[in-house]
Amino acid sequence: MATFLYRLGRSAFGRRRYVVLLWLAVLAAIGFGAVSAPAAPDDSSSMPGTESQRAFDLMDERFPGAEADGADAQIVFVAPDGHQVSATEYRRAIDAAVAEIATDPQVAVAANPFDAHAVSKDGSTAYTSVSYKVAADDLTDTGKQTLQDVIDRAEDAGLTVEARGSAVSGSVGAGGIGEAAGVVVAALVLLITFGSLAAAGVPLLTAVLGVGVSMASIMALGSALGLSPSTGSLANMLGLAVGIDYAVFVIARYREERAKGHDAQEATGLAVGTAGSAVVFAGLTVVIALAGLAVAGVPTLTKMGLAASGGVLVAVLVALTLVPALLGFWPNAVLARRERKGRRKPGQAGRVGAAWARFVLRRPLPVLILSVLGLGVLAVPVMDLQLGMPGDEAKATSTTERRAYDDLADGFGPGFNGPLTIVVDASHAADPKSAVSEISEKIAGTEGVVSVSPARFNPAGNTAILSATPSTSPTSEQTKELVGTIRGDRAGIESGTGATFEVTGSTAANIDMAQKMSDALLPYLVVVVGLAVLLLTVVFRSVLVPIKAAAGFLLSVLASLGAVVAVFQWGWAADLLGVQQTGPIMSMMPIFLVGIVFGLAMDYEVFLVSRIREAYVHGERPGQALVSGFRHSSRVVVAAALIMTAVFAGFVTADESMIKTIGFGLAIAVLFDAVVVRMALVPAVLALLGDRAWWLPRGLNRLLPRVDIEGEALTHRTTVPPAEAEDRAPAGV
Repeated sequence: MATFLYRLGRSAFGRRRYVVLLWLAVLAAIGFGAVSAPAAPDDSSSMPGTESQRAFDLMDERFPGAEADGADAQIVFVAPDGHQVSATEYRRAIDAAVAEIATDPQVAVAANPFDAHAVSKDGSTAYTSVSYKVAADDLTDTGKQTLQDVIDRAEDAGLTVEARGSAVSGSVGAGGIGEAAGVVVAALVLLITFGSLAAAGVPLLTAVLGVGVSMASIMALGSALGLSPSTGSLANMLGLAVGIDYAVFVIARYREERAKGHDAQEATGLAVGTAGSAVVFAGLTVVIALAGLAVAGVPTLTKMGLAASGGVLVAVLVALTLVPALLGFWPNAVLARRERKGRRKPGQAGRVGAAWARFVLRRPLPVLILSVLGLGVLAVPVMDLQLGMPGDEAKATSTTERRAYDDLADGFGPGFNGPLTIVVDASHAADPKSAVSEISEKIAGTEGVVSVSPARFNPAGNTAILSATPSTSPTSEQTKELVGTIRGDRAGIESGTGATFEVTGSTAANIDMAQKMSDALLPYLVVVVGLAVLLLTVVFRSVLVPIKAAAGFLLSVLASLGAVVAVFQWGWAADLLGVQQTGPIMSMMPIFLVGIVFGLAMDYEVFLVSRIREAYVHGERPGQALVSGFRHSSRVVVAAALIMTAVFAGFVTADESMIKTIGFGLAIAVLFDAVVVRMALVPAVLALLGDRAWWLPRGLNRLLPRVDIEGEALTHRTTVPPAEAEDRAPAGV
């Protein structure tokens, strides 16, 4: 492996113009394919195997023309204080609004609140539910403008009008100015770390090109493989992250080899042969983590994981070919000024890392105990983790969706914002209407149900839809228990009717999603961590080091999840981060966090420990190898982690609660893993284990392939650097 990559690095350096032109040609060709490709399909929220999905499928089948995934809107009318919406002037305005929105050709149904009993008991609030024939992404600008015009005219009549629903919600914004600030901070960290504009710019340039290739590929293959526009979001985020990291490690090793006296091309070959080997295996661990998302059984999540895996593979190829090619264009510019002038000696830049390693060597047990206890305390809130999907209640009060949510809760009760949709299949009932009526009465008598709407039958008259309003909010534990109660009493409710029913709707679907993600998390961890341990065993030829790596990763993930629960569920420091509403954590957050952080954590593990093992294999004692590894890699690992923390932290400034939660969780997880686990726990464990850290049973040693990630084969073929040759020359020569 090391020898092949060494030759690849030298070839890319020597044929740098061809390599750059080849990458530009690939980007242009794929970009042309992306532009020419048919439009990608819309996002699909299907969750195979769940009751809510089966009900959605039945609705699509039995109610043609009003698909379950069609856009929807609720327009909320609130009369001034002391008045009622039934007053003549207000009722006239509401009737006109409903009539106008119903004329939109994309609208399937627009219910008049006075006919549909959609007026609060005190008469202060009314709403109309609008169902569209098309999905939200397919709504025309004319349709959206019609909705806004209806709202404006009703407000002119003196009503307070708010709206919510997929037809109203705009696109989710990212971090805005905070995201841009994160990229600026990342550039500054690179500049400070390398002391060279070129060295700071190359990782950013190559990462952007790699992301461009992977995103264009997703767009080009979107229609053929069913990849929606959001499928590439994870590929974009991770591609940028690992693209910068991989380039940073190759450039750092190049500078180190140049400091030893090697010429530019030889230093490039050595950098790709050693750091490049670590890049390959770090990339493989990330690919394993992302491909493992298929364990969840959610098609959208599987596609996102596979697309992101492709993005990571592109980042690996860029680091092994394009980065060494660009080093050929700027062989000296990527060096710090002191290095170009020969005023910095090899290893001088890693004095802080070496000093820290010596400190840990003297006190390994206290450092280990403090690290484990600190992360353990931070992980305690995980025991209270509640999963769900944040809705309008988590949005800023400046949005019309949040105000509409609050108005409906005030007028109709907290459970009104999360009705349960009951789909009754009466195709085998002798009297469908009687069967549906009986089921409706039994569900209405369930404790926790405030009301059940009149049944709406399909044209064939064999399927009906009911809406059951809970007494509690959509994200409360009581609502979750109510859904479980109705489903658990299914046999009794269906008894004697000849009909069957299933519970769905956004509230039930979110509950099903949370349960599906919870059930998938443990198998996902077992598969991903197990495969990664096997891969790291091959890489490091050790049994204990991979186990230590997995244990450290689990500690950092649990600690970061605990911090997420404390802030976004308990409300600690919520005001500081601009969190306006606390509640359950997004259902996919834990599995996303595990996948992304596992990939980045294994990056840092491979780069750090490979340098320690390299020194150990080349004859240094365990303690000395630990110091050598930290001297050469700790500064770069910390810099890479700070870059990722800055990029992820930029998303915390987003208005959307979901984006804010993801950004905070990823930023804090990377910080915990790089600073606490890799910089403290890892050296403490290695110091305590000594030679035993690299123990491998003889039988396993014979079975495992040798990949030579340390570049041992290169030490036997590399020429003596000029600086060392001068030192060895006889006097007078």
